[in-house]
Amino acid sequence: MISSNDFRTGTSIELDGSVWRVVEFLHVKPGKGSAFVRTKLKNAQTGSVVEKTFRAGETVPQAVLDKRTMQHTYKEGDDFVFMDMETYEEVRLTENQIGDRVKYLMEEMEVNVLFWNTQVIDVELPNTVVLEVTETDPGVKGDTATGGTKPAIVSTGAQVNVPLFISIGERIKIDTRSDTYLGRE
Repeated sequence: MISSNDFRTGTSIELDGSVWRVVEFLHVKPGKGSAFVRTKLKNAQTGSVVEKTFRAGETVPQAVLDKRTMQHTYKEGDDFVFMDMETYEEVRLTENQIGDRVKYLMEEMEVNVLFWNTQVIDVELPNTVVLEVTETDPGVKGDTATGGTKPAIVSTGAQVNVPLFISIGERIKIDTRSDTYLGRE
């Protein structure tokens, strides 16, 4: 059990038979009446977002998630195959289960897969990945690092805005959480 006073962004709780993640929370102490916690919760299975208010100090069951390190071995049809690094068991996930982070997924990449009651809840990619630029407008002499940005397509097919001096074939570091360019590798 976890108290509503201990909610933080990313906390997982169980409500109505499913797992919800706290996206936003706000402790409110009105001048009159008792304090409460206003939250925005995201359903881990369906992705739906709801707003819910809890009394201050109210306890709810905390979701017990099992985090396993798995390696993306290959893609077969529409399924992505992951292998558990300890037991060598394989798990097949669809693009919908992985979400929009699939655009940074490469073969042999190690990821954290979160399970709840043997059901896959989330796939956590590394915070940064290094990918090669495969398509972008050519860089022109005189383009500076403080100038504008241009779109670039990387080896996995994702599109990222990069500085004007980046050219095809360069390896760049990308933040997978915010889809931003971090620098050359």
